[in-house]
Amino acid sequence: MQAGPGPRNGLERWFLPRLRDPRDLDLVRAGLSLSAFAWTGALAFLALDLPAWAVLLWVPLVFAGRAGRATLLIHATSHRALFKPGHPILERWLPWAMGPFYGQTPGSFFVHHMGMHHPENNLEADQSSTLAYRRDRLSDFLHYWARFFFVGAPHLLRYLRLRRRDKLARRFLVGEGAWLAALGLLLLLRPVAAVGLLLVPMVLMRFFMMSGNWAQHAFVDTDDPDNAHRNSTCLTDARYNHNCFNDGYHIVHHLKPALHWTEMPAFLHAHLEQFGRQDAVVFSGVANNQVIWWWLMTQRWDRMAAHLVDLPGAPQRDLDAKIRFLQGRVRGSRGARKGLLALEAAPAAR
Repeated sequence: MQAGPGPRNGLERWFLPRLRDPRDLDLVRAGLSLSAFAWTGALAFLALDLPAWAVLLWVPLVFAGRAGRATLLIHATSHRALFKPGHPILERWLPWAMGPFYGQTPGSFFVHHMGMHHPENNLEADQSSTLAYRRDRLSDFLHYWARFFFVGAPHLLRYLRLRRRDKLARRFLVGEGAWLAALGLLLLLRPVAAVGLLLVPMVLMRFFMMSGNWAQHAFVDTDDPDNAHRNSTCLTDARYNHNCFNDGYHIVHHLKPALHWTEMPAFLHAHLEQFGRQDAVVFSGVANNQVIWWWLMTQRWDRMAAHLVDLPGAPQRDLDAKIRFLQGRVRGSRGARKGLLALEAAPAAR
């Protein structure tokens, strides 16, 4: 996905001089579209007091190409501030006024992603690390998801406390507290709206975030787990990249977290031989990371091998050799497993 055309109306012309980078006008367009959709639905739920069956219609619409886009919009603006200094209300727009309708509690994505995941790079101290797990086993994934969903918050707060990142911890607590207060109020006044607008999207999004992260960090070389070329993946020729701001270029993202989202495809192509020498895992023509996750859970090694790119400088493999290569990359680390067990045995943060 590349940057789109310049401003097309008065509202976009108002936003443009306030942006840090004019290429991010596409992010504003996405944010306006996603916000308008979410706010329209919220108004309908609140003003019309819709029946419970409306949730079954609304939630699929939220997740039909919108919730993932909203999450990756928040992701892109977490790494690179969208607006110039002096616009605090605009900076809070996406995580606070748009994100909750797509399953993102305010500020939680930023704190988890920027405060822990990238600094730790999927290693043992990263509470969302896949390193301790066998990444082709459903039972391991369910444990991974359950840890995040049920005890992820206290684990994250403990991590932030140990790293003395108190400002981020406060940011997380304020966002979670505000979301819980809004949910509680809606449950009293409009319970159907509470379930459809906030609760179900949050539950589903936390599953999709974990399955996506699992796929992005499934093929880890346990002999070199700190190497971004060998602990992440790239998806090329994917519609997902057009919809989600090139999020498929995850190796590139871990190598250059501050790289503008429009520059990621060019970076990969400019460094293909380096990626090949590192034996990086690059898939072509896969729709999104949830497809990779599903293939892992269903042992579809043939599908994954068929989409694995033969990079220049990498060992040339036939289909069977590609399958063996991928299978060798999903084994868990015993050392990381011991570290995970020690973490779970320790008291949670207070």
